[in-house]
Amino acid sequence: MKTMVKSLGAAALGLWAGMAQAADDVTLQLKWVTQAQFAGYYVALDKGFYAEEDLNVTIKPGGPDIAPAQVIAGGGADVVLDWMPSALASREKGLSLVNIAQPFKSSGMMLTCRKDAGVSGPEDFAGKTLGVWFFGNEYPFLSWMSKLGLSTEGGDSGVTVLKQGFNVDPILQGQAACVSTMTYNEYWQIIDAGLSPDDLVVFKYEDQGVATLEDGMYVLEENLKDPAFEDKMVRFVRASMKGWKWAEENAEEAAMIVLDNDASGAQTEEHQIRMMGEIAKLTAGSNGALDPADYERTVMSLMSGGSDPVITKKPEGAWTHAITDKALN
Repeated sequence: MKTMVKSLGAAALGLWAGMAQAADDVTLQLKWVTQAQFAGYYVALDKGFYAEEDLNVTIKPGGPDIAPAQVIAGGGADVVLDWMPSALASREKGLSLVNIAQPFKSSGMMLTCRKDAGVSGPEDFAGKTLGVWFFGNEYPFLSWMSKLGLSTEGGDSGVTVLKQGFNVDPILQGQAACVSTMTYNEYWQIIDAGLSPDDLVVFKYEDQGVATLEDGMYVLEENLKDPAFEDKMVRFVRASMKGWKWAEENAEEAAMIVLDNDASGAQTEEHQIRMMGEIAKLTAGSNGALDPADYERTVMSLMSGGSDPVITKKPEGAWTHAITDKALN
């Protein structure tokens, strides 16, 4: 009898161990370093939302030398977070990225200008130097300048484009009248450096009608043909969106979860709490499903970059509702 109990116990332990090992591995590559911009994923990990979906998720931070598209092309991630301009550019160049979910409804990108540089509205841009991020982030700006009828080749009737690094030094040091900023990050770096909101005027790309989609979830098209991978992504998106909605409602605690996961130790509590408050405004209104109208607006903006558009033709198959239809219903 004792032998039977022992063997039953061993069998139960074996079964439990098998169940414990049953979780599916998913590797997520972030677009940038660990910060509240990615709070939903860290919350889903910390609160056990991924575990509830039988997922073992690894979150890999990004940085200035990490291109999400290259990471997924090399097999280093199952899912990457990227802005749609770079994702669509990668697709046109042959890497079949597909948007499976879009947690960010609105763009956080804006141009922040000093009033004492003589800027109060877009009509004042002519003859000024404007700081612009490149690496695919410049296309909404070029589209906007085209819409305003301003050359980006300099001169009194055009604007001089300064290739901006990932900081706000040009506006602080007087090298540029305006610089590129995100509502949740670089704008506050300017404030922290000593300028006040009253010293500045901001132009949100969203308000200018040239915003492009940011922070979407992308996978390789060929992987979606595998039913097991598709099922894994349905569970991943469902848990991630649960994390995002929790983060929206509990911004301060979500920021603390992000800080707990910041191995670099570079982030501060004040900045992350402030960032999470701004990020929540961008994810509000999205249940995770891509709005086709937002996609079309992004494509039109990217194709209107004058002689050097980011994409030369309308993409086909660049997004799908197949995952969110199952994950969210």
